[in-house]
Amino acid sequence: MNKGIVIKSTGSWYTVKAESGQHVDCKIKGNFRIKDIKSTNPVAVGDQVLFRLDEQQGNENAKAVGLITEICDRKNYIVRKSPNLSKQSHIIAANIDQAFLVVTINYPVTTTTFIDRFLASAEAYRIPCTLIFNKIDRYNKEQTNQMDALIELYSAIGYRCLKTSTRKNIGLDNLKQWMTGKVNVFSGHSGVGKSTIINKIEPSLNLKTKEISEYHLSGQHTTTFSEMFELHFGGYIIDTPGIKGFGMLDMDKYEIGHYFPEIFKRLEKCQYNNCTHTHEPGCEVKKAVVENEIAESRYYSYLGLLESDQKYRN
Repeated sequence: MNKGIVIKSTGSWYTVKAESGQHVDCKIKGNFRIKDIKSTNPVAVGDQVLFRLDEQQGNENAKAVGLITEICDRKNYIVRKSPNLSKQSHIIAANIDQAFLVVTINYPVTTTTFIDRFLASAEAYRIPCTLIFNKIDRYNKEQTNQMDALIELYSAIGYRCLKTSTRKNIGLDNLKQWMTGKVNVFSGHSGVGKSTIINKIEPSLNLKTKEISEYHLSGQHTTTFSEMFELHFGGYIIDTPGIKGFGMLDMDKYEIGHYFPEIFKRLEKCQYNNCTHTHEPGCEVKKAVVENEIAESRYYSYLGLLESDQKYRN
């Protein structure tokens, strides 16, 4: 039996990088599809798997083909709602070490609501997240002050922040150092410079990144073909459109506050143990907002998630 990591998924075939370094095209055992896996795809990019090689009889030049027989336990995974089956989800990627959210103050604007939703989702999936504030060479004094205020806000909560400029080559060495030896994903609005950053730190991916992005745009995201690319300095980067909008599925409204660290640490001091921090008396979270210990923007992002959760369930 061989062990490896799934580096590409095309829906029916999976490319597995074996521990020996060999790339093997694999199918999966049919019973994976009926096991207790409530998703449209039982195997995802990033999965550690066991597989056996099929014997290639009569043709010594034939490419090795494998059969995945077991999926190893995942430490985390990202899902999105399946476009065709409302009750099921699609696993976008598994065993992610860290996520990077690329943020721009302008060109285009990234709102705190978008940032907070992404961070809460990353917390829900137990994925450490770093905020990359890109295009810093393009901001005027007011925009720079706005960026510095956001960095101060998110750093105080506990999130790592990095300023970058691909034009001026600022912050990219730090970014490479943080990515080394890790399985990394990037997200952010279209136009914030994700591809430019990736191509700067891994120039060999230039053509591939463009091809993948254009293919997914034309495909309307009805199918997610994910791929994991090796970095020349060690580690991997996962390319998939689904990561841009991954969300929190089947989350109880009482759990949402758990994914805002500054709210979570005050839960025990609330008068009610099932406090939603909206209307209840003796709420420590509302008190912290009034006293500027919790940023209003974060609190309103929390309320927005609470409201959308109610709509989703209704």
